[in-house]
Amino acid sequence: MGKKIKKEVEPPPKDVFDPLMIESKKAATVVLMLRSPEEDILAKACEAIYKFALKGEENKTTLLELGAVEPLTKLLNHEDKIVRRNATMIFGILASNNDVKKLLRELDVMNSVIAQLAPEEEVVIHEFASLCLANMSAEYTSKVQIFEHGGLEPLIRLLSSPDPDVKKNSMECIYNLVQDFQCRTTLQELNAIPPILDLLKSEYPVIQLLALKTLGVITNDKESRTMLRDNQGLDHLIKILETKELNDLHIEALAVIANCLEDMDTMVQIQQTGGLKKLLSFAENSTIPDIQKNAAKAITKAAYDPENRKLFHEQEVEKCLVALLGSENDGTKIAASQAISAMCENSGSKDFFNNQGIPQLIQLLKSDNEEVREAAALALANLTTCNPANANAAAEADGIDPLINVLSSKRDGAIANAATVLTNMAMQEPLRLNIQNHDIMHAIISPLRSANTVVQSKAALAVAATACDVEARTELRNSGGLEPLVELLRSKNDEVRKHASWAVMVCAGDELTANELCRLGALDILEEVNLSGTRKNKFSEAAYNKLLNNNLSLKYSQTGYLSSSNIINDGFYDYGRINPGTKLLPLKELCLQEPSDLRAVLLINSKSDVSPPSSMEDKSDVGYGRSISSSSSLRRSSKEKTKKNSYHFSAGFGSPIEDKSEPTSGRNTVLSKSATKEKGWRKGRGKKEEEKVKEEEEVMAVPKFVGEGSSDKEWCPPSDPDFSMYVYEVTKSILPITNIKEQIEVLAKYVAEKMGGKITKEKIPDFSWELHISELKFQLKSNVIPIGYVKKGIFYHRALLFKALADRIGIGCSLVRGEYGRAWNEVMLQNESRKGVLGGLPAPEVYVVDLMFHPGGLMKLRSREADLYRFL
Repeated sequence: MGKKIKKEVEPPPKDVFDPLMIESKKAATVVLMLRSPEEDILAKACEAIYKFALKGEENKTTLLELGAVEPLTKLLNHEDKIVRRNATMIFGILASNNDVKKLLRELDVMNSVIAQLAPEEEVVIHEFASLCLANMSAEYTSKVQIFEHGGLEPLIRLLSSPDPDVKKNSMECIYNLVQDFQCRTTLQELNAIPPILDLLKSEYPVIQLLALKTLGVITNDKESRTMLRDNQGLDHLIKILETKELNDLHIEALAVIANCLEDMDTMVQIQQTGGLKKLLSFAENSTIPDIQKNAAKAITKAAYDPENRKLFHEQEVEKCLVALLGSENDGTKIAASQAISAMCENSGSKDFFNNQGIPQLIQLLKSDNEEVREAAALALANLTTCNPANANAAAEADGIDPLINVLSSKRDGAIANAATVLTNMAMQEPLRLNIQNHDIMHAIISPLRSANTVVQSKAALAVAATACDVEARTELRNSGGLEPLVELLRSKNDEVRKHASWAVMVCAGDELTANELCRLGALDILEEVNLSGTRKNKFSEAAYNKLLNNNLSLKYSQTGYLSSSNIINDGFYDYGRINPGTKLLPLKELCLQEPSDLRAVLLINSKSDVSPPSSMEDKSDVGYGRSISSSSSLRRSSKEKTKKNSYHFSAGFGSPIEDKSEPTSGRNTVLSKSATKEKGWRKGRGKKEEEKVKEEEEVMAVPKFVGEGSSDKEWCPPSDPDFSMYVYEVTKSILPITNIKEQIEVLAKYVAEKMGGKITKEKIPDFSWELHISELKFQLKSNVIPIGYVKKGIFYHRALLFKALADRIGIGCSLVRGEYGRAWNEVMLQNESRKGVLGGLPAPEVYVVDLMFHPGGLMKLRSREADLYRFL
């Protein structure tokens, strides 16, 4: 293997003081002799102290206590060569003691010690002076002193000394010094790499090892790597790897190579000379785990460069890494998994691991070693990201179950990586269903409660990817997963907040889960987040809107806007405008309140105790309280006589101010090219007077609260027989009309008639609608008034009724709240008269529906008459 450094130092001549040198009790006397002016006495005293100090640490401490250090420092500069040599030898031994090192720093002897490295000094002085510096350089303060006193240059020069001990001590000191960046920079300027490379040829392993360790540190800098390459240093390193007898140096040699491979030029050189293939073969075939581990680490380090990854792929590094995954050593498995993670940035490598690599990594997920599981999960996360084929391969390798098990790991990295893999797999519906069958919604709860922000973020993203259907959301809700998810909305971490908002938006896809999220405070938290300019994000806004879409009463009160896709159902109530942060009381609580001066709350409820006319049981199959949106209902009259009309309803209506991410509803989107003649919804109007009397009687009747005074479960909102009748009438009379513009006009006239008829601007003050509302509040003994009870309504009453009825028969319209009691409906129509030359339909136009001044009139949104209707 190599020779052991062993050399006797030439002792000073013996004389009569020899007995004193071996007696501890006479050490104090010898120390006193250090003050003698006679050179012979000083030389003998130093010799005795040297031998005394060699016997152990206790003797070094004794010399320190006797005050021997300070007088000895003065002898380092003595004129007599023997005295100076003996004093240097003593400090080479004493400097290993921490207390002595501390005192030497205080006495500032570094300059004197470095002076002993001068070329004219004896080899023995070089040896012990370099030994002293090597011992001192183990501490930062001493490193600074050595560097500032110019100790690096003479140390580099001594690397070429014929004496192996001088080389060893100098190399050790340099190794300690180059831990500091400034020293490494100076080392490059002094051209130290060639003499260090020469030491790799030394017959002493300890010197070779120190040289490799030093190279391992300095090659972290690009300039040093270049110098190493230019001096054929890679050849030396490859030769070491090829020499089995030097296997104790292989690990350190690999560390240097790993640094060098970071440079593209070095990578190309080693590839061209065949060194890369030798390196991979060496890594794969070695039987020493640490060597395999370090080889994999070298690949990992180099693979962060895209060009290096390309070269590695050409050399089929993937086969080597897959082989290393099968090692029995956990460290090697971890390093190989990390190398695979780095190589995943190369698409070719990613494809290779589809068949070879993913099954082995899945097996590593079952390891008892947490670090192995974490590294394997990281590799799988990178392999499956943006790669459906690899996600499928992971599922086919039975990876879902072990991945879900990793979610309960003790290591945050493993949990985050496993969640990422599951998220990547869930992008495909068949895999998502498979994941859901493995109880993912229960397993993800613990990561959601983690204190680690990365785990929180990845877990929330996994929820967003997997909770895409009602069953999954129900399972998450029943497992208690919504509560920690809502808490993540408060996070100060942007990624956590964004992904939690995303998950909430997905979970709000069904009414029950949305209601539970609101109960847990998600709506309030999101509202607060969105009020902050720094904390809000697109997902928090989308989640907030999605929750509002399941609580249209709150949405209308807060935003003053309902889009065509916001379908008003039974139980909707218009409380009026509320400011951000203000709580909207539930309907039951509002119903149970005594009448007050506050604005009346308008309720929509088509469920009635009044039996409908027998004619309602015909083929129309209309159900109360249900939105009729089937386009087949509109096509039933398609064979009737039609007339030309240039306006048609536009599919997917939405207000210009509507969030584009809001999903469209299943509305009537038929684009009819002709319109039927108006059918008489006035049919049966001969009984108008009887109905009017009946309506007046119903107005006087106070709706009964079902189960009033009983348990909560029996409480129901006030019934509204008149609104139920409205729904029946418009369904029978207006729904069959196939021309959308005509439907809108007829419905507008119908609404106006039910709310007091046409009113001119001048007569609005005399309309007495406030008195009528006050009477209703008194009669009903409540601030909540069902919309059907209102017979004298202005803008906001009529607009709400129009929207509620339009939603029942599939007419797309929005509801917009204005100022000072104004509200209006917007519809979107296409004007066929503006049809393009090539036959394409022009962009639809938005119209405001007149329900007050000229019921049934349609005004272009930006027109003067529309502005007068909305704002004046």
